[in-house]
Amino acid sequence: MSPQPAPSRVPEAVHRRRWAVLGVLMLSLLIVVLDNSILNVAVRTIAAPAPTGIGATQSELEWSINSYTLVFAGLLFTSGLLGDRLGRKKVLLFGITVFGIGSALAAFSDTPGELVAYRAVMGLGAAFVMPATLAVLMNVFERDEQPKAIGIWAGSVGLAIAIGPITGGVLLEHFWWGSIFLVNVPVVVLALALMLWLVPDSRDPAPGRIDIPGVLLSVVGLVLLVYGIIRGGELADFTDVTVLAPALGGLAVLAGFVLYEKRSDHPAIDMSYFRKPAFSAAVAAIALVFFALMGVTFFSAFYLQSVRGYSALQSGLLILPLAVAQMVFAPRARLVVERFGAKAVCTGGMLLVALGLAAFAVFDASTPVWVLEVVFFLQGAGMAHIMPPVTVSIMQALPREKAGSGSAINNTFRQVGGALGVAVLGSVLSSTYRGEIEGHLGAVPAALRATAGESVEATLAVAEKLGPAGRDLVAPAYDAFLDAMHVTAIASTVIALAGAAVVAAFLPGRTPTGPATTPGAGDTGRASVSAPGGEAGESARR
Repeated sequence: MSPQPAPSRVPEAVHRRRWAVLGVLMLSLLIVVLDNSILNVAVRTIAAPAPTGIGATQSELEWSINSYTLVFAGLLFTSGLLGDRLGRKKVLLFGITVFGIGSALAAFSDTPGELVAYRAVMGLGAAFVMPATLAVLMNVFERDEQPKAIGIWAGSVGLAIAIGPITGGVLLEHFWWGSIFLVNVPVVVLALALMLWLVPDSRDPAPGRIDIPGVLLSVVGLVLLVYGIIRGGELADFTDVTVLAPALGGLAVLAGFVLYEKRSDHPAIDMSYFRKPAFSAAVAAIALVFFALMGVTFFSAFYLQSVRGYSALQSGLLILPLAVAQMVFAPRARLVVERFGAKAVCTGGMLLVALGLAAFAVFDASTPVWVLEVVFFLQGAGMAHIMPPVTVSIMQALPREKAGSGSAINNTFRQVGGALGVAVLGSVLSSTYRGEIEGHLGAVPAALRATAGESVEATLAVAEKLGPAGRDLVAPAYDAFLDAMHVTAIASTVIALAGAAVVAAFLPGRTPTGPATTPGAGDTGRASVSAPGGEAGESARR
């Protein structure tokens, strides 16, 4: 007699519309990711003097990205806990509303300082959106469909990467720079309406007492650590006291958080999950791949626009192969994992990413466009075979009712890794560039010399101010930037190779196929799921 299928854990009414719910979650995720990809192609425009931009310096540009990251990373873990406790739909609605308000305010910023502040508001909203989308997904799909759904969810990131730069380029060609943020508002309104209509609420039915000390320690520790990382990137010096004090303080607070959680009878997160090699390897892989990629993403915009002379729209179109590869391969990654195992697939993906990063070490001002396109496609294909498998490993290692916490862990490591990438690799780029260009600034007035050495954009701006006398600065600026990019690309490649070594050593290999197995850790416990129409609980589908 064949074994009876496991009873359904998702209400029938929710199960019937699960793909529509996934579409709404992808729309929510889309605008959060799209906003950052739009910003990457707009940095040059925002750096321009008014009225074209707002005259943001290199440091202010980095802070327009990092203020978002600082708030986002600091609150991710807390927002995941609140979603498990209060209801994931509620925090999703809150987050998307705050994100929309922050977008509208950012669009009309008059100064770089205002832009930095409003980007922080957007980070607050995004911190409540990102974990909730994945947590809702885990509670509307049965375990056997979760890898497919996560692959499609991850593919929506590729869609955002494709739409973002192209949308940004079109907007910047026809409207003022603030339109790249204002475009979020109608999408937010549509997402809110669809959420209210389609998305069911879910929460941990037995959350226990809230771990207030744990929550506070996590917020303080993450904010201090990320601030220290960002400050180090800003100064291009990780030995400065203003870098070491917050970074080491953050690490100390996070160490205290871990010790407290291990001794608590109602921990915010069960630290025993990190004893599982597959779980720890998965979160490490996410941090390492985003460390490598975020730093490269930051300087590739300057390479394409400043050195190669492409417009914002053309730069967006050039990145299209990366996005297409993610959209095509991410939803199918589960099929490759079923055949070859997570270890082989993720290791191969990390090696592809490393290969793409290494290519930047040989790019110059005349590299054929088709070579750039192939490299971007390889990077996208590599990412598509890393993110879905490692996300499945993390999410299915935790009980379903802790989906918010699992999603928060996934996104926290990604954001901390990304912040480290922008800061560390950005400082490598900056310090190398300064060293290369310094010998060519002798003819620049002393008052402008420090400014001219900040970045390739700053050098070119000073050269333009000087008129004919500044022409001799242009070629050395391009050469200095390319040398700095090559050094940074090599550093990124080393990080990606470290990620490949981690997943090769610790992720599980191919699982033998056989009869249906009993649900694993990811299905322990029962999460309450309620549909908007009032249906709740669980029913067995026949």
